[in-house]
Amino acid sequence: MKTKINQGLCVLALLFIGLATGSAQTLNKPTPADNPNLSGNSEWQNACASSNFNEYFVNFTWNPPLVASNNEFILELSDASGNFSSPVELARIADKNQVFDFDIEFQLPEDTQGEGYRLRVKSTNPEKVSEVSDSFAMYYIGYNSPILISKDGNGTIPPGGVIDLCDGESLTLATHNVSNANQYNYSWYRSGTALSGNSNSINITEPGIYYVEMNYGACSGSANTLSNSIEVNINAAQGVAINTPTKTVLCSEDTVTLTANVQNQGYTYTWYKDNQIIQAGTLEGYSFTVDAANAGFEGDYQVEIEGSGICVEKSDAVTISSAGSFTVALDNTNGIALLPGSTETITVTTDAASATYQWYKNGTAIAGETNASYTITTIGDYYATVTETGGACTSVTKTTETVTAAYPAAMSIAIDYMTTYAPCENTNIELEVSSITATDANGNTTDVTESLKADFTYQWKKDGAAITGATSSLLSILNAEENGTYTLEANLESFNLVSNELSVVLNANDPITITADGTQICDGVIVTLSTDYDLNNVDFEWYKDGGKIAATTTSLTVTEAGNYQLKVLTNGCPTLSNEIVVNAFDESIVQLDKESSIVIPEGETTTVNATGADSYVWFNEANENLSTSSSVTLTEEGTYLLIATIGNCSVSKTVTLAFRDNFDIPNVVTANGDGVNDLWIIPNTYSRKANTRVIIYNENGEEIVNQLDYQNNWPNSTTGFTKKNQLFYYKIVEATKTLRQGTITVIR
Repeated sequence: MKTKINQGLCVLALLFIGLATGSAQTLNKPTPADNPNLSGNSEWQNACASSNFNEYFVNFTWNPPLVASNNEFILELSDASGNFSSPVELARIADKNQVFDFDIEFQLPEDTQGEGYRLRVKSTNPEKVSEVSDSFAMYYIGYNSPILISKDGNGTIPPGGVIDLCDGESLTLATHNVSNANQYNYSWYRSGTALSGNSNSINITEPGIYYVEMNYGACSGSANTLSNSIEVNINAAQGVAINTPTKTVLCSEDTVTLTANVQNQGYTYTWYKDNQIIQAGTLEGYSFTVDAANAGFEGDYQVEIEGSGICVEKSDAVTISSAGSFTVALDNTNGIALLPGSTETITVTTDAASATYQWYKNGTAIAGETNASYTITTIGDYYATVTETGGACTSVTKTTETVTAAYPAAMSIAIDYMTTYAPCENTNIELEVSSITATDANGNTTDVTESLKADFTYQWKKDGAAITGATSSLLSILNAEENGTYTLEANLESFNLVSNELSVVLNANDPITITADGTQICDGVIVTLSTDYDLNNVDFEWYKDGGKIAATTTSLTVTEAGNYQLKVLTNGCPTLSNEIVVNAFDESIVQLDKESSIVIPEGETTTVNATGADSYVWFNEANENLSTSSSVTLTEEGTYLLIATIGNCSVSKTVTLAFRDNFDIPNVVTANGDGVNDLWIIPNTYSRKANTRVIIYNENGEEIVNQLDYQNNWPNSTTGFTKKNQLFYYKIVEATKTLRQGTITVIR
């Protein structure tokens, strides 16, 4: 017990000395300490942690005066280069505020990897930082198993652990069984020689035997991570190509043999046409025969070789084409609606060098019809043959598609919007004939839009009434005044067609603007919304925060904060107005640059500035107007009133000015209840200040008062005293700055 009393006296003496002299605490750098849970001397030099062991200690010392009772000591770790720009908290100690030498236990975070870590200790009250420690190698050995490597980390180890490359090619080897691989450092080797780089992958351009292990620096001896080995061979390219063939343009009876320039009994050959395999890998299959008798023989041919000690190579392409390769096409394949007494001409096109023609009807040649065009006068199925009579090959013939000409038993017409259309979004639109369909007696339909659209006569109608001058296959609707339902009548000989109906609802795009006589709502003040848009004889709705409100008046009285809009239905389309935001009045908008209680020396002046309002009026206690600007200069004691106005709303603020007390801070209080000097009264320079803190300690160094805006009310009636004459210590602090400190003797 005597030792504890002496320690308490020492602590009190140190605190008093620190208060009297104004000295500050000194935090010494942390140093490695012995682990009390391990036998022998376990003071660490490098920290090599793992899931099996992660318990370390540092010793920390500091010098008085005492820190605050709510202080905490924080042990922090730098990054791997010793930088504390983003320190990691390792431990927080709150029960050593009267102990000047103690050990702190900590664990390494799992991402710790490096040689230059440092430690430091911070205190929270007062805020101080120790000198940083020496540098230490620290590693958390999170991975401690053999590593597996493969090409691109794909997880497939090559057969025999060997990969062949061609000269000039490169290869990436990477780990494939290490989770969170990027958080570790690695050491790569080629045939026993260390390589540069520390990532989990490496780019290879040289032959050798490659392997990797984790680089745990000074802790590497604690891990077993050596990987499998992969041998990389660099092989020379063979320069494979296809020998120049005897011909590359074939007639139907021709063949040609393609041969690789590299021929070796041990090599495998794969042949391609248009990048598709046509002959799978074949040992010594260095030739391939192209037969023009096979349909689709034309194309680009390549050969690929592979084998022991060589690169896998593919040759450039050799193009084989047909001598009789030409195209034929009809200018109309959609079907022909042949009206009685009418004719239709169809034409075949071709790129044959020297062509002859023959037309057919229903599979039978039409005598004498050997031109590129033919005029149809009767119904039937028509096609043409085209024969190439010149060039390397003779009498190659191709047949066109078949086109059907039929008398229509019925016809129909359809109209559609020319461009994308959505009701109430478009401001204009065009309508057009989209299709004309002919149906024969058997119910077969043919699209005859292109062949007959120009032959019909047209009349557009709106809501059943003919539109004057609208007699083409296209109709432009330019504004919302033309909204309605549209149809088209079309006539050709005996066919009188009526189209489908199309509804058109265009947006009038009339802007609607609402205005407000204010944007702030406060006691007794409302906001009125209105518009210049004529709302008579139209449907409209008021909205608040996106929801319709029950208001039917052309102007709106607003009593709640929110976002307001007006929706008007014009020409069948809803149109939204601009949005007006109405806010509840916030008195905190108005700010003063001084506190509400101001103390100045007698004879001096002070200026108070206000911000945030539209207008200002300052009054003294006699209700006299001192200023109508945002600032006022005060010279006399008293209470002053500011009326600040924002829109239709106002806010009041008061400022009290007092002259500074001239008496000093007392160091004796006679708390005997006689009404004289019973309380510790300090000058108004320090009392009743929102940013000034008063702290009082008892003789044991215990904090008994910690108060902002001290009200000159200590000691109160419940304060207990253990002695007739008792000593206390005080500090007066503003932020982190100590303004005054000393002792108080309470006499009872």
